[in-house]
Amino acid sequence: MKALVAGTGVAGEASARVLIERGADVTVYDRGPGETLDALAALGARIVTGEEPPLAVLDEVTDVVLSPGFAPHHPLAEAAVARGLDVYSEPELAWRIRPEGGAPWLALTGTNGKTTTVTMLRDILAAAGLCTAALGNFGVPLVTAVSAGYDVLAVELSSFQLHWSRELAPHAGALLNFAEDHLEWHGSLDAYGEAKTRVWRSGVCVGNLDDDWTAAALKDAHGLHVGFTLAPPPPGSFGLDGDVLVDNTSGEGVELCRVGDLTVPGRHNIANALAAAALARLHGVKPAAVAAGLRGYRPEPHRIAHVATVGGVEYVDDSKATSPHAANVSLAAYDGIVWIAGGQLKGVSVDDLVAAHAHRLRGAVLLGVDRAELAAALAKHAPDVPVADIADTAPEAAMAEAVAAAARMAREGDTVLLAPVGASKDMYTGYPHRGRAFAAAVAGLAA
Repeated sequence: MKALVAGTGVAGEASARVLIERGADVTVYDRGPGETLDALAALGARIVTGEEPPLAVLDEVTDVVLSPGFAPHHPLAEAAVARGLDVYSEPELAWRIRPEGGAPWLALTGTNGKTTTVTMLRDILAAAGLCTAALGNFGVPLVTAVSAGYDVLAVELSSFQLHWSRELAPHAGALLNFAEDHLEWHGSLDAYGEAKTRVWRSGVCVGNLDDDWTAAALKDAHGLHVGFTLAPPPPGSFGLDGDVLVDNTSGEGVELCRVGDLTVPGRHNIANALAAAALARLHGVKPAAVAAGLRGYRPEPHRIAHVATVGGVEYVDDSKATSPHAANVSLAAYDGIVWIAGGQLKGVSVDDLVAAHAHRLRGAVLLGVDRAELAAALAKHAPDVPVADIADTAPEAAMAEAVAAAARMAREGDTVLLAPVGASKDMYTGYPHRGRAFAAAVAGLAA
């Protein structure tokens, strides 16, 4: 095999290493030099750098492994597809090289809730005594994990990874929800949706019956359909019987746990727990292990996380809320909100979000590249809500200014909520960096 690996993040580096170990002739491309490229060169990879994509290299390779930064309309991706090369993502590579009889993949995707659900699933599988890990869109690269001796893998897949997949067919796949997002990458809502439904390629399909788009897509999917709902579940699905999470796939309503057993708040997290339970039960996990895993679950950082209470005001970090769909969940959880928002909106409208939550807002503090779009929506749908505009683009200084402005607006009993709606990389290295900056600024208030 002659392969081009484009992008040398964690997954790209791991892909290059695995391919070299397997005897492939590997070329690695990234925009600039660095220690990773030096290390890969020492292993025998050919290194190509520069701002312009190396289209000439495509004449010398058969396979192209793309990082999520390469959208379908990127010149390198377009040229590779036009040449008829085999173009795919790191999870697709992992699927192709997995050993015979290797660990099954229980996979999930969705616009929101992926990391919470996959880590819930991991904890359930571990409670069942299985050697497992949560992987895919974070953590150890799948190309490394498939040969590590796990019993079963809990896999989070993004739409980017699924788009560049051809053979990947998880043993069971769940679609948590679907809302407008990443249109700048996929080009259209239809293309985004088509990528998401690839998680069902195996024909064992778990889907959210309360999400209209997902429920309709589930009906059209081939194979076994297993739904989950916050209502009493029809036969063949998971849901709520009062405050009890139940598996009604057999029609007998097997009790899993109670809502009060869950360690994370919000109805969206009940849905996440039901999805994780469905995937685990499809793998044969007993109800007691489902309950034990969910009772012991602790959420990942930056997902509706309490940071501190200062002067009677609660400060909450939901830096992971990088879409209107995600921000809607955290905004719905509070009243008397001073909302810190902004970043890269990725081509989506925020009008409906602002209109739905205008009555909850005490004030808004806006920062980031697309803050003017948020300001326009607030002026239209919440004209009486005071708005502070933060023009500074220095990451920590801007967040400190934003938190200070929010603190001035807030009253005792209010919540200052970082639910940005936008992606973070206009100012930060990622949403964790933004969340840490928020926490540091809040700590500064309390000092």
